[in-house]
Amino acid sequence: MGRTRKGRAISGFLIVDKPAGITSTSVVNKVRWTMQAQKAGHAGTLDPAATGLLAVALGEATKVLPYVTDALKAYEFTIRWGQETATDDAEGEVVRASDLRPTDAGIEAALPAFRGDILQVPPAFSAVKVDGERAYDLARDGEVLELSARPLHVRKLDLLSRPDPDHAVLEMVCGKGGYVRSIARDLGRALGCLGHVTRLRRTWSGPFALSGAITWAEIESAGQGEALDARLLPLETALVGLPECRCPEASVALLRNGAAAPVFPAEGVEWGDEAWASRDGRAVAVGHYEGGTLRPTRVFAA
Repeated sequence: MGRTRKGRAISGFLIVDKPAGITSTSVVNKVRWTMQAQKAGHAGTLDPAATGLLAVALGEATKVLPYVTDALKAYEFTIRWGQETATDDAEGEVVRASDLRPTDAGIEAALPAFRGDILQVPPAFSAVKVDGERAYDLARDGEVLELSARPLHVRKLDLLSRPDPDHAVLEMVCGKGGYVRSIARDLGRALGCLGHVTRLRRTWSGPFALSGAITWAEIESAGQGEALDARLLPLETALVGLPECRCPEASVALLRNGAAAPVFPAEGVEWGDEAWASRDGRAVAVGHYEGGTLRPTRVFAA
């Protein structure tokens, strides 16, 4: 007999404007406790010092987290020139310094090398696993790490403003696995002046935007119960990038039991495409379209 989960069987996304000084895991745990949800997760970790959009999934919405995690995300961040730190942000000690400061033209000229499909070495203090251990744990123990470069797609990287010679504000839109701290570090090295991130804010992630996001103060004042239920976005929001195939009533039970079943194909969907099946606007399953049927890989409770 399976273990019965404690809590409410609620599903959807709560979009949180994470403040600085709190871990992403702490936000998820607080939301889960506040809403008394059976299960919860998040799409894409933000460093404790970072702020901005954190999509918290509850219940059945945790099954579609990969579609948000894999989606493009946007960040606005400030680089402090002239200093490189052990953590590539303002939390770490300064390990190298330079009196050089880049011109606006110099920054603009360096940015194209960081756009498109690039290779990026993660920061030593990151959640990347090395021989089964987190890099930040090894780095805290004093180990010198040689992390491998990883592919990253950078859709956009633009200079927004120059508050003073020591700082620059940039915007980046990138794919899964991008480290803004690495961009600041590598851009500083390319310009010969060194650099690290002093402020980082995620402004959107996949289909989710900061407009309408709930604040930490609102979560803290809500108490346990249903006070935040009206702020939940449906799990279907995360599936906007997939074709939607509507299914007849007779197919609902089959799909939810993991069996292939007939669906009405979405326009343009082809054999083998990943798609989702809906009934009355509610997601029934995600799977692969096979000529009039959907073979489910993820199913959702009623």
